[in-house]
Amino acid sequence: MDKLNPIDMSLWQGRQDPEDGELALRWHDKVQPWAAGAQEAAGVVLLGFACDEGVRRNKGRVGAAAAPLAVRKLLANTAWHLSRPVYDGGDVCCEDGDLDAAHGHLAERVAAALELGHFPLVLGGGHEVAFGSWSGLNRHLGGEGRVGIINFDAHFDLRMKQKLASSGTPFFQIAEQCAAQGTPFHYACLGVAETANTQALFARAKALGVWYVLDEAMTQAGLPALLSGLDAFIADCDHLYLTIDLDVLPGAVMPGVSAPAARGVELAVIEPLIAHIRASGKLRLADLAEYNPTLDQDNRSARVAARLVHLLTR
Repeated sequence: MDKLNPIDMSLWQGRQDPEDGELALRWHDKVQPWAAGAQEAAGVVLLGFACDEGVRRNKGRVGAAAAPLAVRKLLANTAWHLSRPVYDGGDVCCEDGDLDAAHGHLAERVAAALELGHFPLVLGGGHEVAFGSWSGLNRHLGGEGRVGIINFDAHFDLRMKQKLASSGTPFFQIAEQCAAQGTPFHYACLGVAETANTQALFARAKALGVWYVLDEAMTQAGLPALLSGLDAFIADCDHLYLTIDLDVLPGAVMPGVSAPAARGVELAVIEPLIAHIRASGKLRLADLAEYNPTLDQDNRSARVAARLVHLLTR
């Protein structure tokens, strides 16, 4: 049955350096359980989406359902540099294959966190997480305001939904929802691999007005043009939702994904773009997708995912 797992605070443990006092704290010292509806100070709410049903339907390699737990374990011993509280909101699970119900439960949690002034950071799971994340923001906004979706990804994930949604359909589903409610579909996909997307997907992206940048153009030398493009995209939005499919990174950096990238985009390019998005003041929600612990090597991918969480929350 799809459900919200109890919050397990026993995961948050790690090294202690009492001789260095308050300046030696790590995430495990600071993360608190989140009680939805309580009047805590506004901060970051970590929500897990322990689901890879969409990956299975998309004929990918399953295992991403274990990612929220694995990322938390790496985060626990990460040095603390934040100035706002972080809460663990537990995991939404999809154990009976009912992805629609799991999306609904995630949307409820995201919307509840936003209502309380928190910044929800969702730990997927397959990239089907995106539809649940966006639905929560859309529910919170009531369809008001222009929402820009920025996706760092090797794939458009604009496959047409047939009978069932999958990890390849979330942004097509969002486009359909936007059309149904009469709101614009503002979608940027940065890091697209030409070899991983058919001509049909490029044609659909063009028809939907998607701004995309190929992986080969995502370089440090190209950062000024990328930042300029981001500024133009952000200027046309009131709110931003950032989603990071970890398979956008080079396979050597991110081996623990269903489809490792042959080229990918370096962290040295991704990180300043994330900082630029955060500096806009419009970022309302973020998620990470596609980390698969069963395919990881020496926790290399988990460490990168934890670093990205740190960058998104500091």
